[in-house]
Amino acid sequence: MGGGPGLNTVPNSNRIDKSRVLDVKPLRSLEPVFPNANQGPPFVCCPPFGPFTSGFSPFFPFGASQSSHYTPDLNQTENPSPAFVPPLRSFREPTVSNGPSSSGGLSGSKRGYGRPKGSTNLKKKEKKAVNKGPGSPASRQEESSNQNFDSGITVAEREDGNREIVLSVLARFDAVKRRLNQLLDAKHATFKSAGALMSRGVRTNMKKRVGSVPGVEVGDIFYFRIEMCLVGLHMQTMAGIDYLIVKGGSEEDPLATSIVSSGHYDDDAEDPDSLIYSGQGGNADKNRQASDQKLERGNLALERSLRNSNTVRVIRGVRDVTSQNTKIYIYDGLFSIKESWVEKGKSGCNTFKYKLARLPGQPPAFAVWKSVQKWREGLITRTGLILPDLTSGAESVPVSLINDVDDDRGPAYFTYISTLKYSESFRPTHPTVACTCRNSCAPGNLNCSCIRRNEGDLPYVNGTLVSRRPMIYECGPTCPCNASCKSKIVQTGLKLRLEVFKTENRGWGLRSWDPIRAGSFICEYAGELKDKAKLSQEDEEDEYIFDTSRAYNPFRWNYEPALVEEYTSEETLEEFDLPSPLVISAKSFGNVARFMNHSCSPNVLWQPVVYECNGESFIHIAFFAIRHIPPLTELTYDYGFSCTNGTGAGSSVCGKRKCLCGYDKCRGSFS
Repeated sequence: MGGGPGLNTVPNSNRIDKSRVLDVKPLRSLEPVFPNANQGPPFVCCPPFGPFTSGFSPFFPFGASQSSHYTPDLNQTENPSPAFVPPLRSFREPTVSNGPSSSGGLSGSKRGYGRPKGSTNLKKKEKKAVNKGPGSPASRQEESSNQNFDSGITVAEREDGNREIVLSVLARFDAVKRRLNQLLDAKHATFKSAGALMSRGVRTNMKKRVGSVPGVEVGDIFYFRIEMCLVGLHMQTMAGIDYLIVKGGSEEDPLATSIVSSGHYDDDAEDPDSLIYSGQGGNADKNRQASDQKLERGNLALERSLRNSNTVRVIRGVRDVTSQNTKIYIYDGLFSIKESWVEKGKSGCNTFKYKLARLPGQPPAFAVWKSVQKWREGLITRTGLILPDLTSGAESVPVSLINDVDDDRGPAYFTYISTLKYSESFRPTHPTVACTCRNSCAPGNLNCSCIRRNEGDLPYVNGTLVSRRPMIYECGPTCPCNASCKSKIVQTGLKLRLEVFKTENRGWGLRSWDPIRAGSFICEYAGELKDKAKLSQEDEEDEYIFDTSRAYNPFRWNYEPALVEEYTSEETLEEFDLPSPLVISAKSFGNVARFMNHSCSPNVLWQPVVYECNGESFIHIAFFAIRHIPPLTELTYDYGFSCTNGTGAGSSVCGKRKCLCGYDKCRGSFS
């Protein structure tokens, strides 16, 4: 036992007295401070769901200054510190043929995705002239990087955020991370993304606190521990116990603020209402053997919290059922520490144990996760089950029909189809162009017609959508690339375990048993294509109409080029103006998308996608997750609105139906 006998070591535990609270002298703690940086190029941004000030749509600038409060030390990890983010290449060096384009597709970017305009087969001297000199992309990038960076978050919001700010920070982090993965396939893109945001003050709840965190809700899920750090839920990127130092008289006491139960220790994580948590330290590594845990740092903080009866935030780490190599962190709410003791661990060394109990009255979080796991394994029957699969096998994954609210036995009859139904009167507007790739399409390879049509990039990274675009092109069946090509996502159909369920006041809705990562494909909108010019009065009253020509509340979801130090001459477009309106009715023929309800604060967005079917290319409407969505959370999107005589969203004449989404900034109606 290291350190010799004394109060700061674990006593011999042959006979354990669980009623005794260990009394020790508090340890002082050094608080690492993240570099204070107010540099970087300017940009304009907005929270992803508004509101928007007068005169700006959809973006507006904020003013902010750097906070001096405590920030975590990312150097605790084995990964490089993200405090310094090296500049990224402003464009991908493409593989270009000297011959003409076989598809008539773009040979470079038209919207400024970080590539210089013009021909892609410039001579070396011409390229040098383009990329150097006054007014060049390189000089403009260097010039803009010396200007002040506006984080969009005020000093007060950095200290105490709200729900809107928390969602904005997480959305911006995820957008930057997806872009870095797309550009560089970076092994440490997560920490580089976090460094880009932290060094510019794009974070919130920087003040450590005991109790709940403003804007973070029980049940929220995180795919990276750094996400919890950015919003102030748990400010340790590796350590399982986070704490603050409280001054009392001439001494300082540590108090625990949050713990992460990730399964690395002998934690008992089966009971959703309680947790047996193992202390930190004493683990074996390649340089030393396991040893007794010491009553210091986080262990000491938990002991002090037991004595002071303060609550502790509990985050539970679980394996993602959709990807066994991925861990998800669930914020399970506030717990109180009931008792502590010392016992022998699996290594034979003394280990601190803490029993925590969940405070009553909180929304279920981990309990939902455990219930879904039991349904999936067939250990218990799903309450309110009407049909185990309403698709009758049309989808590769069953979709349950559930009603645990009333006696309704199901929605009105319709024919289930898994994709969009085009009639003979509608001909494709996009010709079929097959690529010539033999394995998988590679980003930057402009010899690939599919890559050219997507402006030099794969639209997806790790199976998630990188950015919203006016159109995304997927490889089709006639493309010789293999079935696992990263450009084939929407056409592969459902992958999530969904259920149609009866809501309290909005009819039938849609949700998922599986957690959904931001940017993940959910489903497409299947139905019958309609001619908008020939819509009848009956069609106008159709509650299952999807219309791309409606007005939609703008929001920012794409990455901000300044955050990845990427030059772009034009803004990446997020508003879609299709050549002709696409109107789809799912009243008689449809799929699960017809059950998605409207919300003024949606968690799902729609994206036009083109892929081949029977030798011809058709437009499809695909739905992707805006943010991380916990299991059994209702999936919603913005239906849009049609203003005939009004002045905009929120007008009394915008939309025909009253909105019941419950959002505090609800516009009141939708079409």
